[in-house]
Amino acid sequence: MLHTFFNDQTYTNIDFAQISLPKGEYDNCSFESCNLEGVNLNNRQFSECTFTNCNLSNAQIEQTAFRDATFDNCKLLGLHFGTCNQFIFSVGFSNCTLNFSSFYKCKMKKTSFADCSLQEVDFVETDLTQAVFNNCDLSRAIFDNTILEKTDFVTAYNYIINPANNRIKKTIFATAGLANLLTNYDIVIV
Repeated sequence: MLHTFFNDQTYTNIDFAQISLPKGEYDNCSFESCNLEGVNLNNRQFSECTFTNCNLSNAQIEQTAFRDATFDNCKLLGLHFGTCNQFIFSVGFSNCTLNFSSFYKCKMKKTSFADCSLQEVDFVETDLTQAVFNNCDLSRAIFDNTILEKTDFVTAYNYIINPANNRIKKTIFATAGLANLLTNYDIVIV
């Protein structure tokens, strides 16, 4: 099968639920105000691509490669990033809604989440070493056997992290958020 390459392309206001996104490798491409909701993106590669004002909710991303991909003001509900191609997996999120998504077992060192909603997101067994959660809502997000070394939670809120079940060496928390580390101990803090 012939492999297709797409370089330096801009896709604007396209409904890929109606028009299929061709299989291939996308390098340095921009997707702006596109609808990819529920679209089969399996086995595609996105290198140094930007997604702006796009809806990728419930897209299928098995063996999809995201390498230096950035998402700005995107809706990414229910995505299973753990099924992606993990070789050089690298993403960044700004002003995104990622509720109900899963990063199960992903290696996400130094990943930036800025002004994102991450409600009920699965971070089980994820490596978030030196990741930054800047002004992110982590309500009911699941951290279990997660590597959080040197991770920045200073401006994050609504998280609950059990220090006994996660690696939190040199993790950065604001004083106001320290109570979120003690929730599982059923103690009263005044």
